[in-house]
Amino acid sequence: MKTGPAFPPSSRAIDLRGPAGRLEALLEEPESEGAVAAHGGVRGAALWCHPHPLHAGTMHNRVVYRAAKASVMAGLSTLRFNFRGVGMSEGRHDEGRGELDDARAALDWLAAHRPNLPLVAGGFSFGAAVGLCAARDDRRVTALVGIGLPLIHASFEFLVGEQRPLLIVQGDKDEFGSVSEVESLVARLGPSARLVVVRDADHFFGPRLAEVGDAVRGFCVERTGS
Repeated sequence: MKTGPAFPPSSRAIDLRGPAGRLEALLEEPESEGAVAAHGGVRGAALWCHPHPLHAGTMHNRVVYRAAKASVMAGLSTLRFNFRGVGMSEGRHDEGRGELDDARAALDWLAAHRPNLPLVAGGFSFGAAVGLCAARDDRRVTALVGIGLPLIHASFEFLVGEQRPLLIVQGDKDEFGSVSEVESLVARLGPSARLVVVRDADHFFGPRLAEVGDAVRGFCVERTGS
């Protein structure tokens, strides 16, 4: 699969204004400027949402980190952030309701930061449920990514009828969402949905994380142009 050039990344900590106050975030840019200019500039932007806050989920989770690095290397300005009550983010955990508003605020910030560019949105586990739901009615988002769908805890029926390109990455030994369940979901999503099954991988992908990164990077390059 064509993956495009690798851009050396730079990163900076930022604060977003969320519905419950400050949201701690990290913005990673595909720089140096020379490398970006040589390949036609930043090709898009990506937002990544982290796993469940009550189970040690943060924006520094290994899967989210790998997905973010993959989108940066694909040439996308990449934002990840801590949901309310996590790290330095203000507020308290809200069972997914407030976290959905947090993700929408992050999408607003990212769309303003990189206007008129393709926007990819997704996340891992709980973050996949929140990120994909936040993007559902946001037409600025042109492509979606769900990693490690936790089907025993969350319904993804809201994706049925989705026409935008969607990548799902699932371990074949995922204890929170079996491949057969994910395949059943994907079969009802239509031709725009793509499932990548990572062999010998549980929910957290363990030593197979590089394959997650490869799938994300290839998809981001494909969906944001060459």
